[in-house]
Order: sequence, then structure tokens, then C-alpha cells
Amino acid sequence: MKKRYMIFAVLIILLFTATATGCPADEEPMTQSSFYVMFIDVGQADASLIMCDGRYMLIDGGNTEDSSRIYSVLKDKGVEVLDYVVSTHAHEDHIGGLPAAFNCCQVQTVFSPVTEYDTSTFAKLKNAARAQGKSLVMPKLGQKYSLGSAFFTVFAPLRKDYEEVNDSSIVLKLEYGDTSFLFTGDAERLSEYDMVEAGYDLSADVLKVGHHGSYTSTSYLFLREVMPTYGVISLGKGNEYGHPHDEILSRLNNADVQVLRTDELGDIICHSDGATVRFEGIEPDVRGTPPAGRFVGNKKTGILHHNSCGGLPKENNRLYFCTITDAARAGYIKYCTNCMP
Repeated sequence: MKKRYMIFAVLIILLFTATATGCPADEEPMTQSSFYVMFIDVGQADASLIMCDGRYMLIDGGNTEDSSRIYSVLKDKGVEVLDYVVSTHAHEDHIGGLPAAFNCCQVQTVFSPVTEYDTSTFAKLKNAARAQGKSLVMPKLGQKYSLGSAFFTVFAPLRKDYEEVNDSSIVLKLEYGDTSFLFTGDAERLSEYDMVEAGYDLSADVLKVGHHGSYTSTSYLFLREVMPTYGVISLGKGNEYGHPHDEILSRLNNADVQVLRTDELGDIICHSDGATVRFEGIEPDVRGTPPAGRFVGNKKTGILHHNSCGGLPKENNRLYFCTITDAARAGYIKYCTNCMP
């Protein structure tokens, strides 16, 4: 009889606990998704670590001299398995430190736009992959790849015959909930134009600015399609190339993009809750976007302006649009030569 009372008491306790916590006794509590992007400060080079729900992707690995930096970041973050390692293109300042990732972690998939490139740096990357029984593969354009509850889509390279190695860069868009990030490697104007022509949805909250802020990338046409809120530039202080070029900083400023630079901030870490993004230790830019929309159509002239343009029409002659696509659907396909050349 006592045994029955004890069992009944235990059941009552379990039922009370389940009611108190709001969780059924036979189910595990829901765990919240987590997501961050770490733009690693590797000087005049490029490297980014993405984490979603305990899954990891490393995009580029800086110069060879950054190997210890890549190794220490992965160790400090507790990364044991990299679901993806992405070599955007074969230049040393993007792949030099990647072999360190193989020394630190098990790697599931290695993406590269080429499988052969005649440098010792590229050979070291292939050897590091081969040591884990992996080969370099080109991701399929337009296919969605999962990373935890996030996913990414590869947009470029769209050709195999680019003369400029930078244009062979893998470009991918990473999406988590309603937030998105566009990683462009060193893709230059030709690749950018090809992506626009292909009709991809290039819009993103955060743009990893192409080619360290060089004027050879981030064309007006491309930037109009992306229209990011933030632009992250990876570069070294006082670099010999003069990056970031004034033309690009001006272009980003005209597009109302808040610029974050590793040469000024060091490592840049961005978190997303699926609805908004925030950067550690960085206050959001208060310039903001008027509720009406980022683009303004002139009813009289049929010309589209950015809302920051100094030559906006009178209020009664304005039509507001959230995106360029919305404006085009309404017939606004001519752009102001001052704010949207």
C-alpha cells in the first residue's frame, strides 16, 4: 500500500513540475537558435567564421602568416567540426591560413571555384584537405545548403573563363530568419554584372564589401541591388593598395550604408535573432531610413532617387518605394545621375 502511495506522490510531483515550467513532462524544453558571424581581423586579407546552432562555416583564412590566428580563433570558439570550409578564390590572402583549420578541426565539405592552381599555397590547401580524405569541390549555383537553421545560396562564379582570378570568387548569400549576409570574396565588376543579369536576389542586411574596399568592386549597379544596411570591409592599416578607396567609401555613404572596418575595429562580431542584426560594441547608425521607403520616384519626371538625394521633388510629387524592384514594377526605371549614377 505504501508503495502505491509513493508512486502516486511521484506522479503528482512530476505533473506539478510540468505545469510549473509550461513543458510536458515527457518532452525536452525548446532550445533557442543561435547565430553569429565573426569577421576575423587578419590584416590585409580575409576570413569569416559563421556559427548557427552549433554548426560552423569558415569562409577564407587570411594569409599564410595568419595560420596561428585562424587556429586560435577556432580553438577559442570550441570549434571541433567545420561543416564547410570555403576558399572563395585561389589568392594567398584568402587561402593561406586555411590549412590551419584542418589541423584544428574535422572538415566535412571544402568548396573552391577551382581544383587546380599553380602555387605552393594552393597545393598546401589541397594536401590539407586530402589528409582528411576530402577533395575541393565547386558548389552548385542556386542550390541551398543548410547550416543549422540557416542556409546559404551560391551565386557566383557564373563563368569558368574569367581572365581575372578575383572574378572567379565564390559569392554566397547566407540567410537566417529574415536577416541576410552577402559574402563576395574579391569579385569585381564583371562578376557583379553577371550576377545582376542572372536575376539573383542580391539584397542583404550586411554586405562583406568586395576586394577589401577596392574601386574594382562594389559597382553602383551591384550596390543598388544589394542595398545593405551595413558594409564590412576587411583590410590592414596603412596597406600598400590604399584600401579602402575613397570612391567606395563615398559610394557606400551615398547609399546610406554604415561602414565597419577591421583596420579600425579589429574583429567584428555580428549577432542575429532572425529579425534584426546587431554588432558587438557598436551602436547602430542613427541616420536610419524614413518609414516611407528608401527610394523616391518623381511623379513628373519618372526618375527614381535615393531618399538621401539632395534633389528630391516636392512632397506632393513623390512616390515612395522600399526596393528598386518595387519601383521598377511601377515604371520607375530611370535613375538620378547624382545619387544613383
